[in-house]
Amino acid sequence: MKYFVFCQSDIVLEHTSDGYQIPIEPPVALKPWTTVMNVDGDRAYRIDQPIDSPDSRYEMCPLRQSYYKLSHDDYLRAGKCQELLYWDQNTKFCGVCGGPMRFDTDISKKCEHCGKEIWPQLAIAIIVLIRKGHEVLLVHAKNFRSDFYGLVAGFVETGETLEEAVRREVMEETGLHITNLRYFGSQPWPYPCGLMVGFTADYDSGRLHLQRSELSKGAWFDKDHLPHIPEKLSIARQLIDYWLEEEAPR
Repeated sequence: MKYFVFCQSDIVLEHTSDGYQIPIEPPVALKPWTTVMNVDGDRAYRIDQPIDSPDSRYEMCPLRQSYYKLSHDDYLRAGKCQELLYWDQNTKFCGVCGGPMRFDTDISKKCEHCGKEIWPQLAIAIIVLIRKGHEVLLVHAKNFRSDFYGLVAGFVETGETLEEAVRREVMEETGLHITNLRYFGSQPWPYPCGLMVGFTADYDSGRLHLQRSELSKGAWFDKDHLPHIPEKLSIARQLIDYWLEEEAPR
């Protein structure tokens, strides 16, 4: 059993002789009111204050940065735990009658008054790499925290398919038409509770015209003149690395 312990968006990691791991025993004593969630046999809960470890046994680490310190499986499990804790924190009361919600199973709740049942929900988003000849379209969104360039992305709206969402987002954000749309892969994105669905596509027609309310910069780049691109943990980087492999000399 492992203990996935969070303080806000930071996770508790334990120092070992080989690096870092998820603690296999509670790093701090539980308080009577702490909600402990069972996640596939592991335990997940939140603490009010960061751990101050005089012996340097434990370290608080942002979940994103834990990607570079944990095994891939533990990073994915940490993301799932974070999402479930976020869901629990935001579903204390019934959205129908206002009554208190109580756990019915490990991943469902039921209202004590009206019996409404709820489960964790995901925000589904698409992301697409668009090629034009030997160039790729990279954009800088206004909500990016640093000066890297990423790919066109956006949330899927009610009543549309993933493919329709891709074409709509590309048209809204860039004014371009695309063709040869192909599924690439998907990735859990626990920031706070998303699923990113990746695609590749080819430029078809249109003149690049950025949606300034969403994007601050954007242009076509070849492999030898790339700007700062996303970190390895993201599916955006997976898509760009896939394209770079395609562009590599054979």
